[in-house]
Amino acid sequence: MSDPILELRGLHKRFGTAVPADDFSMDVDRGEFFTMLGPSGSGKSTILRMIAGLEYPDRGSIVINGRDMTRVPPWDRHLGMVFQNYAIFPHLNVGENVAYGLRKTGSSKADARIRVEELLSLVGLEGFGKRNIAQLSGGEQQRVAIARALAPNPSILLLDEPLSALDEKIRREMQDELRNIHQRTGTTFIYVTHDQEEALTMSDRVAVLNAGAYVQCDTPKEIFRYPRTPFVAHFFRGCNVLKAEYHRRDGKVVVSLAGAEAVVDPRGRDLSSGCLAIRGETVHFGPPAAASNMALNATIEAITYRGLYSNYHLKLADGQTLEATLSQRSSMAVGDTVYISIHADNLVVLEPD
Repeated sequence: MSDPILELRGLHKRFGTAVPADDFSMDVDRGEFFTMLGPSGSGKSTILRMIAGLEYPDRGSIVINGRDMTRVPPWDRHLGMVFQNYAIFPHLNVGENVAYGLRKTGSSKADARIRVEELLSLVGLEGFGKRNIAQLSGGEQQRVAIARALAPNPSILLLDEPLSALDEKIRREMQDELRNIHQRTGTTFIYVTHDQEEALTMSDRVAVLNAGAYVQCDTPKEIFRYPRTPFVAHFFRGCNVLKAEYHRRDGKVVVSLAGAEAVVDPRGRDLSSGCLAIRGETVHFGPPAAASNMALNATIEAITYRGLYSNYHLKLADGQTLEATLSQRSSMAVGDTVYISIHADNLVVLEPD
């Protein structure tokens, strides 16, 4: 049974000709790690700012913990927020920055000191309290910002692309750290990013946004394996979108692609897009292992080496191209004609955008 801590209903926001929220509705459950994923201009940061009270919607409602907060100012919403640029105070040391988040709670100096120590331990900065901010790395500064935002025990922590300014190694470490912090505190996290890996790694649910609306909202595994539309499929690296034909035979849905056929599970979706998604790592080189597989002939047009795997750019009999991923070494070369197969469960019906 769901327990929504946040309910957005019919949010609409316009800036001139741009509409970053177009009748946007969404629920977030208590204790959930919820991510809004989308390209620049999809509306994700504006929606987060409306939740925070930094922007007000033109119409619609924002309910937090059962209370209508649509026109309530940010300081009365009991939310924490972490920004991309850290927004920490350079004239305060680490402990003072974290304690700043307690300024409105009425905590005594002794209680504040205990709370600061707890939070620095939580974010992996135990013993850093007296350290100057200028002495910290980017990842450490972001940990300070997270500790400060969590200090007053907010009902929801809002995170607006907090890792985008970090290098890849630190960013991956912080992904694990954020997930760990979320699990240890039980605080509801609402996270905004354009990075698919961040969304898949940390989230309980992911909403993919486009043009002020969400296109699909599912668990990371579901949204990765079974994108709903061409837009969602294109957004995740390694997913091919191909034109195909669907028809019904003996009560089943059959997909035709480049002269081959297979029975597919439409998952209750509209077949009118004529599009099919196939992830590159699900393409098998060689004869099909089961009768339910789709078998195709293809020509290797290019091979791209990427370290742990290689991408094979294949041309099908109908002229469409398909990118397959292979992790083991192979003697196949550009120009070779190969036999490939895809299990029917990995042939994903796409609805129209």
